[in-house]
Amino acid sequence: MTNTWLQKCIEDIAKFGAGERGMDRLAFTESDRQARQYVIDLMLEMGMTIREDAFGNVIGRLEGTDPHAAPVVTGSHIDTVPDGGKYDGVVGVAGALYAVKNLQTRGPLTHPVEIVVFMAEESSRFGFATMGSKAMVGQVNQTLWSKAKDKDGVTLAEAMRTFGLDFANIKKAVRKPGDIKAFVEMHIEQGPVLEATGKKIGVVTAIAAPTRLKITVKGFAAHSGTTPMEDRQDALVSAAMIVLAIQEIALEQSRHGTVGTVGNLKVHPGVMNVVPGLVEMWVDIRGVNHESIIECLQDVKDAISTIAEGQETPVAIDILTSDKPVQLHEEVRTVITEAAKSCGASYQDIHSGAGHDAMNIALLAPTGMIFIPCRQGISHNPEEYADPEDIQIGADVLVETLYQLAK
Repeated sequence: MTNTWLQKCIEDIAKFGAGERGMDRLAFTESDRQARQYVIDLMLEMGMTIREDAFGNVIGRLEGTDPHAAPVVTGSHIDTVPDGGKYDGVVGVAGALYAVKNLQTRGPLTHPVEIVVFMAEESSRFGFATMGSKAMVGQVNQTLWSKAKDKDGVTLAEAMRTFGLDFANIKKAVRKPGDIKAFVEMHIEQGPVLEATGKKIGVVTAIAAPTRLKITVKGFAAHSGTTPMEDRQDALVSAAMIVLAIQEIALEQSRHGTVGTVGNLKVHPGVMNVVPGLVEMWVDIRGVNHESIIECLQDVKDAISTIAEGQETPVAIDILTSDKPVQLHEEVRTVITEAAKSCGASYQDIHSGAGHDAMNIALLAPTGMIFIPCRQGISHNPEEYADPEDIQIGADVLVETLYQLAK
């Protein structure tokens, strides 16, 4: 039986940033601020104490009986991609709130329980993913982040300032090893496996990590009508060849579960009657096999070198991020599995093709993830949907998992 409080929480958060097509609740925007305040108000109603760290992660705390015990932590994010869905991240935050609400009825817990609403999980605004959890574990490249701008030219530092935060103080968000007993994140799968198998719970074994590149191809802009074909240095032609090369290389590595995507190209000057003189392209390579990712990256570099030389179009490659796949903690996975059994929920082991804040927190504390099915595996899309009964089952498994870890 579904819980109306849990569903109302998800629907209420969806009101902030709702657009004509989908959700537009980018990090450090007004809709993000409003959604965060809604969650904070619910935490306060539950008697939790609230603090915000130096990067803007919201942390609500329910005290345990042992003031010296490390907290058991749960949560996710509420920022979205442009035209996104209303379940990605939000299910984990709403599920965490539901869990704390229910844990309060089960008697005193030894360990405190914390809910974290991570800031800027999506890379949509500033080009860096899982920023809040990276700040929490000390994985910030402050030089690169200082250059981050959104499509309107607003820098990360400027956006933080609107939230009363100082970019120079990001390092103050770091938590030390031992500060957290365990972390568990509930999330929609964002893939089709659970729906296909009919299982209600995915016990995540590993999280794929993204390697992200910005590739800049330099040609020579020239008149499209007067420049002979054989004399052209067409940056877009070279870029197209690179796109196809990445497709072929990723297909070769797909036997290891590795994928490669060119998700964005900017062509300059970008008019019909000028041979393109410059192309910027952004590439996402990810998987759970680190050796495969490395091999894929090297093959991409080799292919680009050959294309650049053959087309006489110099190419620059900037590595924006290079994260390692993360194996989740066996003992936490066992607790989740036993919780699923006790709740009567069907389950299976599964790996995550998408990155999550959990992959960063795993550097700091034993970490696990609970997946629930989403319709047709669709995510980052207005068609994203999770059945209320599936959300309920996931939340109940989360409650039991947190109870066992914090009792």
